[in-house]
Amino acid sequence: MKKTCFVAGLWLLGSQAALAQQAPEAPKPPLGFFVTSTGLGKGADLGGLAGADAHCQQLAGAVGAGHRTWHAYLSTQPSGGQPAVNARDRIGKGPWANAAGVIVANDVAHLHGDTLELAQLGNNLHKKTAYTEKGEALKGVGDTPNEHDILTGSKPDGTAYTDAADHTCKNYTSSGEGTVRVGHFDRTNGGRTGGNVSWNSTHDSRGCSQENLVATGGAGYFYCFAAD
Repeated sequence: MKKTCFVAGLWLLGSQAALAQQAPEAPKPPLGFFVTSTGLGKGADLGGLAGADAHCQQLAGAVGAGHRTWHAYLSTQPSGGQPAVNARDRIGKGPWANAAGVIVANDVAHLHGDTLELAQLGNNLHKKTAYTEKGEALKGVGDTPNEHDILTGSKPDGTAYTDAADHTCKNYTSSGEGTVRVGHFDRTNGGRTGGNVSWNSTHDSRGCSQENLVATGGAGYFYCFAAD
């Protein structure tokens, strides 16, 4: 009897193991977020929002995600009678997954920490998740060169600046005068304690040219989100 029970137990364990091996894995979420693997080479002159969106769409298309509608995470300031545009209003509802299938944020509120609870929870956007559309890691603090500055033109809550200062390099049409607000995708300040380590609003650039973006630790990259 004991032998029979023992054999039955082995059979049950073997059956469970076989079922576990046969259980299908959950499908990987589709690509919904990436950092551009290349800039446009003209500093913060991206051809405005339209040019930035087109770049996101082109890069996504190159990795088989061109069927989705892609928008750059960029805010614009009021200009020429046109109202400001908030980056947070351009990117859809979420959730957004990176090229590895990891969710970086569930929705707009989670991405920006709109409530105290969400702010304490924090989003999942950092150096180990902020991949390019190809699934490649970016160079941040500690790498050569450091390229952790990401163009956003935004305040921490994802809204546009409305003061008289230029925070968007003339709404991403200038590679000369002006400045653009950037965030740090790696959420670090080069080892310095304290200070702002925001993913989307850390400091202003030194200028709008490619050289000035590089000088402050960037390369003209920006975030892209699937808005559909």
